[in-house]
Amino acid sequence: MSAKPIEVTAHITGTVWKIEVKVGDKVEEGQTCVILESMKMEMPVEAPEAGTVKEIRVSESQAVDEGAVLITLE
Repeated sequence: MSAKPIEVTAHITGTVWKIEVKVGDKVEEGQTCVILESMKMEMPVEAPEAGTVKEIRVSESQAVDEGAVLITLE
């Protein structure tokens, strides 16, 4: 089964404040995976659909641009 990986992307430019999941975790659609901080506001980044965390491409305190892939799910 070669399903295309699901990408969880940053919807804003900011800093990764907290990563709420780890590789191997099962996540539900709408579950918060990462919290970004921008202009002193915390913004949750949610899974677009259910899946299993395959890869985490960022680390806490890392600056990210809008559209950057933060996590891939399978």
